[in-house]
Amino acid sequence: MKTRDLLVVTVAALLLGGLIWAWFAAPEDGFETAPSVAMHDLNGAPVDLAALRGRPVLVTFWATTCVGCIREMPHLAELHTQYGERGLKVVGVAMAYDSDEDVRELVRLRELPYTIVHDVDERVSQAFGGVRLTPTSFLISPAGRIVQRRLGEFDMDQMRASIHNML
Repeated sequence: MKTRDLLVVTVAALLLGGLIWAWFAAPEDGFETAPSVAMHDLNGAPVDLAALRGRPVLVTFWATTCVGCIREMPHLAELHTQYGERGLKVVGVAMAYDSDEDVRELVRLRELPYTIVHDVDERVSQAFGGVRLTPTSFLISPAGRIVQRRLGEFDMDQMRASIHNML
């Protein structure tokens, strides 16, 4: 066997081995497990994603200067109102670059009824893969898997249908 042929066979074997490893290493339902990150809401109450297993969770990263984030807030409030008593937990995560005063003022002005966290140390955004752009949303199944990841504004009808199917 020539050196070139041996190299081709070796590369093919490595690729095949990598694919087989990826297949068996992937979560059984094909979705990534949500991070088990603990945080505190604006009132200091603990919010632990691991403790929320068994119910759907919508985590959305936002900023006070993000026009799309502001447009999403009434939809998030609606989802919270419509599905909160049935188990949905909506968590809005304000980005670290916003001041605490600005975050609290926007929450007050918009009368946001769902849980708000200020990610001042960037632990939450890092746990979700280093979120930098807003809005970015993650829908987490009751099994703790990320079933939807969306950069930009989400489709309300699609989100409602996904949540409805989990309840």
